[in-house]
Amino acid sequence: MPESSAAAGPGSTDPDAPSAAVVVPMAGAAVDRGAATDVVHPRAGDAAPTSLQVLRSLDSGPRGLLEEQAGERLTRFGENTLPAWRPVSWPSRFLRSLRDPFTSVLLCLGLVSAAVASWGTASVTLVLVVVSCLLRSAEEHRADRSTAALRALVATTATVLRRVDPDAAPRARELPVEELVPGDVIRLAPGDLVPADVRLLRASGLTVHQSALTGESAPVAKHPVDTPSRPLATDAAYGDVEGLFTRPELCFQGSSVASGGGTAVVTATGAETRFAAAYDGSARRRGASAFDRSVHGISWTLIRFMLLTPPLVLMANAALRGRGLETLPFAVAVAVGLTPEMLPVIVTTALARGASLLARDHGVIVKRLPALHDLGAIDVLCVDKTGTLTQDRPVVEHSLNASGRSDPEALHWAAVNALWTLQLADLPAPDALDEAVLDAAEERDEELSAYDGVAALPFDPVRRVATAVVRRPGRLGVHTLVTKGAVEAVLERCALDEPERIRLSAFAARETANGLRLLAVARTERPARTRAYTAADERGLTFLGFVALRDALTPSATDALDALRDRGVAVKVLTGDDPGTVARACRDLGLDPGEVMSAERIDALSDQALAEAADRTTVFARCTPEHKARIVSALRTAGRTTGFLGDGVNDLPAMHAADIGICPRNAVDVARETADVVLAEKDLAAIDDAITSGRLSSGNIATYLRITLSSNLGNVIAMLAAGLMLPFLPMLPAQVLVQNLCFDMAQLAFAFDRPAAEVLRWPTVLRPRDFLRFITGFGLLNATADLATFAVLAYALHGSATSGGQEAFHSGWFTENLLTQALVMLLLRTGGQAAGGRSGGPLRVAACGLSVVGLLLPLTPLGALLGMSVLPPLYYLLLATVLALYAYGLRAARSRYERKWSRS
Repeated sequence: MPESSAAAGPGSTDPDAPSAAVVVPMAGAAVDRGAATDVVHPRAGDAAPTSLQVLRSLDSGPRGLLEEQAGERLTRFGENTLPAWRPVSWPSRFLRSLRDPFTSVLLCLGLVSAAVASWGTASVTLVLVVVSCLLRSAEEHRADRSTAALRALVATTATVLRRVDPDAAPRARELPVEELVPGDVIRLAPGDLVPADVRLLRASGLTVHQSALTGESAPVAKHPVDTPSRPLATDAAYGDVEGLFTRPELCFQGSSVASGGGTAVVTATGAETRFAAAYDGSARRRGASAFDRSVHGISWTLIRFMLLTPPLVLMANAALRGRGLETLPFAVAVAVGLTPEMLPVIVTTALARGASLLARDHGVIVKRLPALHDLGAIDVLCVDKTGTLTQDRPVVEHSLNASGRSDPEALHWAAVNALWTLQLADLPAPDALDEAVLDAAEERDEELSAYDGVAALPFDPVRRVATAVVRRPGRLGVHTLVTKGAVEAVLERCALDEPERIRLSAFAARETANGLRLLAVARTERPARTRAYTAADERGLTFLGFVALRDALTPSATDALDALRDRGVAVKVLTGDDPGTVARACRDLGLDPGEVMSAERIDALSDQALAEAADRTTVFARCTPEHKARIVSALRTAGRTTGFLGDGVNDLPAMHAADIGICPRNAVDVARETADVVLAEKDLAAIDDAITSGRLSSGNIATYLRITLSSNLGNVIAMLAAGLMLPFLPMLPAQVLVQNLCFDMAQLAFAFDRPAAEVLRWPTVLRPRDFLRFITGFGLLNATADLATFAVLAYALHGSATSGGQEAFHSGWFTENLLTQALVMLLLRTGGQAAGGRSGGPLRVAACGLSVVGLLLPLTPLGALLGMSVLPPLYYLLLATVLALYAYGLRAARSRYERKWSRS
């Protein structure tokens, strides 16, 4: 078939074209990239230039550049590579870890402890800070290294026409895409990745996939334009950039050739391409994530407590006991006792462990550790349709005759057309629609081998039909022409009266609105001949019917959607496809699309109105990248924790706007660099695995915070009360330090626990107000147990205030503190039955170890060195009674709390 070609000579110039928009450099002059860009990508209101004008502006021609010219331009413009992330150094990672609010609070406490000469507390605290930073830095370094291994160039080589000297013939060479420069003439073939932004000079049946740029799943027909077209302002409803993507003469880096081939001139490379422009570095700045908001809220709650505690201790002791600054170390120890100093270590360990298990078991890479918490907190997941809910291929739904009734004849002749078009036109690969038709015919055992192929007119984006000429068995001297293609194009070639044509068009429109894609099929017979068949023979056809196709559903999507619904995650579909197509796919998967919101309605809503509408809408159609980002931002404004799954440049704004950006491993380079989580493949089931892991890790962190903060608050209240009631310090600073070390060692088990199954049912969010209510209630209960212990000690020791009595008091309270902490770890752990059938194994071991230390340490020589003494047997009997009552109170309070929480 002859190629359609753009004029390359003076005769093709439009005399009415605006000459001011064209830059014609002198021969051999270096091209002005800015001027060339204005010509190739004109502003709204400008007319699009012709191919000749583009070639002139680039100081190039249909035969390509000279090698000398290409070398000069490569030096001037740089290599054709995308902007890449710079690797983060280890020192930078370590210092960045210090910005974590909990780590910063702990660092400040360590420095304050050192300032008051509490060297033991200062040393332990600063060691914990260093360990936490090292753990986080190491895990993020591992994630970045894994992501770097996934990097791949958008294309590796390109077929370029270059000349050695002006009189030499052009020679086609395979060159690395890095060496492409503006003005290079390249050839495109099926399967090629477009290596730069280009303007078509010639093309034959060329279609390209632009899903990475626009989100449209279907290939787009491309062909050269020989005359200036209408201004950009009237090209598309979505603005200048979207208008560029719809222009048939332009192809962009990041797209790929689906069928056909052509020749094009490179107009932009490297950072000047639309692919690179879509990923502006300023867009990398994302607002605070769910983890950031939660951590900051809890941190400031703790900071207020810690700033208030030391002055209260000092003032109370000064006013009631006449003690002065000698109580400052004790006041600092009380503040440290309130602080969950193991929190940075446990948070980092729990998240790093979850991330490692995800990478090992599911191939999911978590690049930013807090993103694992955000995965667990997701309550809205925004996805595209293609590749997530549906596969990027069609399947035949049914075959209909002209009356709209089921009839296999249209499918039969469509399969004959597809088979012989593929064989006789020497196409490199069948079109996706042809593959679907042939697969359906094979399933129905259609007999196609009885026909002999004579000729074929392959699909052309201008004609929008394909025709096969065959010989039917027993029909000597007759050729049968079978034509299939776009409904309007086939109907205008059929011998139909106008009412019938209108009726069939209306029927096709109704089917299309229902989410189906229609191919019209027609045929006619001609006397056999040896003369070649042309498009002029596609006239007077007899209409046979329609072949209706739909998007093939992703096999795992239905189960994954059900699993996400059970997890309390609402799935919202944001797509550039037609409303009817996406609504049908959702219904087929069991996801109620409700009222589909189109881009026109989104544009008409204010940000506040969109936030309200987005919360109750499931499907958004005909969305541009800007629409997707605005919808995600609106959902966050409405208080939802959002995740966005994308894989193309068009998804970058929405990925930046979401709490967490997710992409598959085969996504474009810049999408992988932007994403917080990289999946092994674009599969909702993999996201369910990641959400499960995030909730397990977040559940452990939440359990640790609840237990530790409530226990610490109870101890602080008891210390303040004891300091006011007793003539001596209720616990020595060294004893507070050892007690905290024991707590810290036991609490490390939280990072390795497997929390209860109910943790997986709902998003796990660390809400400061919820924590404050929990720790206040259970902290007061813990303080009550401590005060009861004081009474027990007073009774068992007969209220002695001697030196021996002080040592016994310190021993008794030390033992009680460790035992109550062990009880709290076991009884306040969320739920009873762990996910996966195990029930808190690490915590049981840690609680037993804590109990043993609490009972035995005062009896050892180390206890004597710390100022503790042996306690009378009566104390242990009375303590057992207090602990039994405390355990009963904990269970009752937890049951009441869980009932109230479940109702809310």
